[in-house]
Amino acid sequence: MIVPLLKLVLFQPDIPQNLGAVIRLCACFDLPLEIIEPCGFPLTDVRVKRAALDYGPEAVITRHNSWESFSKSETARAGRLVLFTTKGSVPLQGFPFAQDDLLIFGRESAGVPDDIAAAIPNRVRIPLSPGVRSLNVSMSAGIAAFEAMRQLGAVNKLA
Repeated sequence: MIVPLLKLVLFQPDIPQNLGAVIRLCACFDLPLEIIEPCGFPLTDVRVKRAALDYGPEAVITRHNSWESFSKSETARAGRLVLFTTKGSVPLQGFPFAQDDLLIFGRESAGVPDDIAAAIPNRVRIPLSPGVRSLNVSMSAGIAAFEAMRQLGAVNKLA
């Protein structure tokens, strides 16, 4: 079985509880997490720890000072960037994931800047019922990660 090298990437998260939930998600699914700063709160915020529970030490987390430092990193150069956005042209169920994908999620309050979104050719949306705006970032990350892992056969390795 191919072991996926998927990674989740959060761009300047601004809600500590959502970051905590994503840390827990990454620990539970054995997925590395890349955090692009600045965050809208200190990473030592008690709300991050409360949402992550005791899973924080189990998660592999890499921090980047900016989008520029992330985009020049070995991680970004080695993987395919996949942006999850309500403006995505491809629905989640129609996107073929690859083992080196970097699943990128923007700020809860504003997504990613237009210039960054335009530079990422793979833009995926999670289909929603008419009349609603969006899911929160931690829920979106969970749905996207599970679908990517399912496509890559990695769900079978979970207990």
